[in-house]
Amino acid sequence: MKKQFKKRSSKKGPVRAKKVSYDGIDFASGLEKHMYVAMKEAGIKSKYEGETFVLLNGFHFENQVYERQANGKGEYKNRGEKRILPIKYTPDFIGEDFIIETKGRANESFPMRWKLFKQLVTNQFPGYTIYKPQNQAECQETVRLILSKQKK
Repeated sequence: MKKQFKKRSSKKGPVRAKKVSYDGIDFASGLEKHMYVAMKEAGIKSKYEGETFVLLNGFHFENQVYERQANGKGEYKNRGEKRILPIKYTPDFIGEDFIIETKGRANESFPMRWKLFKQLVTNQFPGYTIYKPQNQAECQETVRLILSKQKK
């Protein structure tokens, strides 16, 4: 008898979370919804994706630059002499003195944005606590930590 082996699927491309709707809010992932429900049940007030921050201002790139498109496709040509868009960041939840970013699996640009965002918080929101739960247990721990700070 011949053994059959399952072909392993090799996932390629960006991480895609399943979008979920709850309480009339469209969440980008089930983990965001879980965080929202946990905070709601605990009576913690916050805004979901309530504010977008500019991490790096846009600018006009005066020079010429010869390259392909960002995806590596297309013609090798001058793609300079144009406006470069700003780098922005929208955290998942913003409360009175905290910010929460739920992040299951990060894409490759996230670590750089995250560092830039931490720098922005340091400069513009001293005293704020940032939480980055990556699973449901950490969401519950985040709620516990926020509540323990509120009691002080």
